[in-house]
Amino acid sequence: MPVQASAYDRDGIAYTQIYVDGHQVYTVKSSTVNTSVKLSAGYHRIAVQAKDKLGNIGKSVVYVTVSTTSSSETPSTSTDLTVIDRIEEQTDWQTCGNCGNSGATGATASYTMTRGITDPTKDGSSAQYWIGGPYAYKNAYWYIGHSNSPSTPVKYLRYEFDLYVPAQYASAPQAIEFECQQKASGYVYNYAWQADYAKRQWRVFNYTTRAWEATNVPFTKFSADTWHHIVAEYHAEGSVVVHDALTIDGVLYNVGIKHGAKYVGTTGHYLTNAFQLDLNGSATAYKVYVDGMKVSYK
Repeated sequence: MPVQASAYDRDGIAYTQIYVDGHQVYTVKSSTVNTSVKLSAGYHRIAVQAKDKLGNIGKSVVYVTVSTTSSSETPSTSTDLTVIDRIEEQTDWQTCGNCGNSGATGATASYTMTRGITDPTKDGSSAQYWIGGPYAYKNAYWYIGHSNSPSTPVKYLRYEFDLYVPAQYASAPQAIEFECQQKASGYVYNYAWQADYAKRQWRVFNYTTRAWEATNVPFTKFSADTWHHIVAEYHAEGSVVVHDALTIDGVLYNVGIKHGAKYVGTTGHYLTNAFQLDLNGSATAYKVYVDGMKVSYK
């Protein structure tokens, strides 16, 4: 497959890289790329990433399908993603307090979700998520199911949103979590991320062992009073969950962590996405804002 791209930055481009399905396959110390990469038949994610001499990173991503009957290696750009956007504005969100913690019992936090916020917002209407005490280490979990969910495991899944943390709450969270979950073909595929403020780690959740696992993504607290764009990308390989990448404010981190999906042996299928706030040891109340929440899948 031919790949051509160019980047410009007034400070100069240090290098440009090509990633295929989260794996680096090409690097050149130049602002332009004009090469070819080999692709097997099937669906692929192609990312071109450029880094300037000050360390800033920009990227562009396309999705392609290579036909098994094609006589050439020229794939078509995929346009058949199902996209669900502005999810934070929908009215059928559900909550369940401590259900975000496995086996949680006892007292729950106080929590609210308020839609239609006009300040701060990026597109005219954001949602406010608030959690309060007095019980330490409790959480609030909000989730929403999507109609016409796929009945087979996803070949590609992308969950993205913009996050705003007010200055007075910049250090208040114990953790901020988000996930997609699919049930299909008798398995539950859980794709969850956690920004763990206490351990200063980005972690993914192993649904079969019910444990969080550290990743290679460097952690810093979200800077206050500004919007941050978060993109998590995943896919399923048979009965395996694959965390492909996490992108924070345009910086792509390839992850490639795999977990077994959990066999539940029942019929039916669904697709949900969720958002969660965790209280710290002092049960410090705080709120954040979310805008532009979107799930795309194939």
